[in-house]
Amino acid sequence: MLDIFSIQRTVEKNFPYFGINKKNEIIRLLYEISKKEKINFLKITRDLKGRDFSFIKKILLERRYPYTLLKEKEPRFYLPILDIQPENKLRIKKFKLYPKKIYFEKETEDLSLLKRFKRFFPRAEFIQIETLKDYLKAHGYTLKDYNLRKESFFIVKEKYDFLKNCPCTKDALNCGYSILNLGFGCPYECIYCYLQEYTDSAGIIFSGNLEDFFRYFKKFKRSSKLRIGSGEFTDSLFLDDITQYSVELINFFRDYPDIYFEFKTKSKNIDFLLNAKSSKNIVISWSLNPQKIIKECEFYTADLKERIVSAVKCIEAGFKVGFHFDPIIYYEGWQYDYKELLNYLFDKIKEDSILWISLGTLRFNPRLKKIIENRFPENKILDEELILGFDGKLRYPKEIRFNIYKKMLEFIRKRAKHLWVYLCMEERVIWQALKEFGISMKNV
Repeated sequence: MLDIFSIQRTVEKNFPYFGINKKNEIIRLLYEISKKEKINFLKITRDLKGRDFSFIKKILLERRYPYTLLKEKEPRFYLPILDIQPENKLRIKKFKLYPKKIYFEKETEDLSLLKRFKRFFPRAEFIQIETLKDYLKAHGYTLKDYNLRKESFFIVKEKYDFLKNCPCTKDALNCGYSILNLGFGCPYECIYCYLQEYTDSAGIIFSGNLEDFFRYFKKFKRSSKLRIGSGEFTDSLFLDDITQYSVELINFFRDYPDIYFEFKTKSKNIDFLLNAKSSKNIVISWSLNPQKIIKECEFYTADLKERIVSAVKCIEAGFKVGFHFDPIIYYEGWQYDYKELLNYLFDKIKEDSILWISLGTLRFNPRLKKIIENRFPENKILDEELILGFDGKLRYPKEIRFNIYKKMLEFIRKRAKHLWVYLCMEERVIWQALKEFGISMKNV
């Protein structure tokens, strides 16, 4: 990792007449340029000493964001204070999912999920709490706690957020998705995961009262063609052999043929699910990226081949499948890896077995940037040009995003002429611009 202290010390020495905010912006830009270009920051500062701040910032921005400054009219940059604490770095070890402590709300002590957890995790310490809300009030939360979240499970009784509309980003075209809240948190370590910034719980949460959702849904006023999924705040299948949610959900939604229910995952944990009789309205979906990205950015998840093999098994069992290229990661040569991935996918799976594909480029709340830097200081995804987008999230410049979608659609349409392909959390102007390239603005 770069010697941040040396950068800070050099800026203090060379530019003592600048205010603290100006110094922090110079430190941030020097760090990012040095990291991306793999050069000593002193080579950058050599010709800057004695210059005024406006000149220095202009030179550094042009070096850090050359494409953006060439293509964007009024780009908005995000240059937070550089604050990377070594103790927050995640140590990637051999994957093991066995909680040390399992907390359960008082109301869940008779639920079958708690009994299964006791059977599968006999060495864990089981601790009764009044409510999760009370527990969170009494305990602090830090980034180091998030790194240890696999050591603590929480079993709760969900009462309020059974079903909600997908929290689509501000000013984006909504794809009409709804979320079934079966839990919160995931044991996988995807560098870009928004849960790192979104969560406030030092553990993984499981809802134990699925039957209450079924009672709620029977009375729920809904439209037809509703799409519901359980993979927004957690991975739908990572612990399905223990939670055993999948069979109950499949059996329930089989009686609602006008509704699609989706299990979204990065795992290969499908064996329990395959015990259920298939139904045409049940979709098993995988998030996909080239193996290069899986290896560098999606730690502990199933590799690409394992995900595709799992999808084939589900198809053979009678299920439909879906795929989410989200987030698409931009880097030099990205298009060759994604083309190879799509050809591999369509070599193994026919178009008529796939119900939908979604496309979404990398984007995240600005607060997540510093979290990624702390947990994954050697990451490469932050080296690309990410600026504040239409919704205030960090995104690639608009033209890069458009070209990514255009190229992906070209790859897909060569192999799948009629497949429904939609964008996730993207602005309407890009949807409109892509209509001629095969994007669909209608639902399934």
